[in-house]
Amino acid sequence: MDDSVPRRTVIVGAGGHAKVVVDVLRADASVELVGCLGQGRDLAVLGLPVIGGDDELSRLLEQGVHHAFIAIGNNARRMQLAKKAEAIGFELVNAVSPHAYVSPSASLGRGVAIMAGAIVQPAATIGSYSIINTGATVDHDTTIGEAAHIAPGCALSGSVFVGERSFLGTGAKVIDGMRIGSDCMIGAGAVIIRHIPDRALAVGVPAIIKRIQA
Repeated sequence: MDDSVPRRTVIVGAGGHAKVVVDVLRADASVELVGCLGQGRDLAVLGLPVIGGDDELSRLLEQGVHHAFIAIGNNARRMQLAKKAEAIGFELVNAVSPHAYVSPSASLGRGVAIMAGAIVQPAATIGSYSIINTGATVDHDTTIGEAAHIAPGCALSGSVFVGERSFLGTGAKVIDGMRIGSDCMIGAGAVIIRHIPDRALAVGVPAIIKRIQA
């Protein structure tokens, strides 16, 4: 594909998260946004038209739209839709704010969102479909699993591991070398100083496990 030709891209999602993604991708000259897909009542997202529901993906592909971004806040749903879009032939773009810093030695998967003020340090790995939200910091050698969400203002020290589909609430802190399993929920402002198993809800300072999800 000619790199000088903008990639025609559809945003899957039409809520608050989609607004931020639209804002980020409008700053990317390699992307041409064609519209959003969503079920809400709004007819546009920051002026970008809502052109149908998720079932429009196949039609758009036939019309020559080959790129997409899945702007859905729910981690499991975002992963599901991303895999569906890829399976039918879409290539997922990344949405990296020009006001974020991503080290050249960091590795990004597909369909990743990195918002304004975020920092991704050397040798960090950000899995596909993940969100590194506004002002969050991911330090060296940290791994973020697929479809995880690191919420605004989180601070992850070096060599942290976060499993797929886990959510770290606003302002959560994680000390060096901690492992957080898959499908975890870490409360806003929590401080992680010990490993967290899969499917755990952990809250507090320091964080304690309140329950393990079935």
